[in-house]
Amino acid sequence: MNLKLNPLKHTVKDKKIVLVDDSIVRGTTITRIIKSLKAAGAKEVHIRVASPAFVDVCYFGTDVDKRENLIAHGKTVEEIRQEIGADSLEYLSLESLKEITKDCKVDSFCDGCFTGKYPIEVPKDIDKDKFEKIQF
Repeated sequence: MNLKLNPLKHTVKDKKIVLVDDSIVRGTTITRIIKSLKAAGAKEVHIRVASPAFVDVCYFGTDVDKRENLIAHGKTVEEIRQEIGADSLEYLSLESLKEITKDCKVDSFCDGCFTGKYPIEVPKDIDKDKFEKIQF
């Protein structure tokens, strides 16, 4: 991790930092980043996420096998903020995501990983990976 992110102390020391991430799925990477920035002297670390919180398994893309492995499953934003060690945490709202994507030319918009409601019937009794092994 230190090779991937190595904060320069003289750059972050005593600064208030705002990080924008595309998503937080499990929470492990963002937690390490926040710890690293604070260890380098950052005064505050605020997180803004450019997607809604992942609260359910994505059967069609994001590789997570169980909702229990998702940091947002069953937790409030405040609980997640405390767990990752951020000074503040905000996600893009589902309404804002739908507004941003309203002009996209797609047959259906799947927000199942954000809501638990999928556009097609999803068998709940099989592993999520089964869909990835289907040959079309």
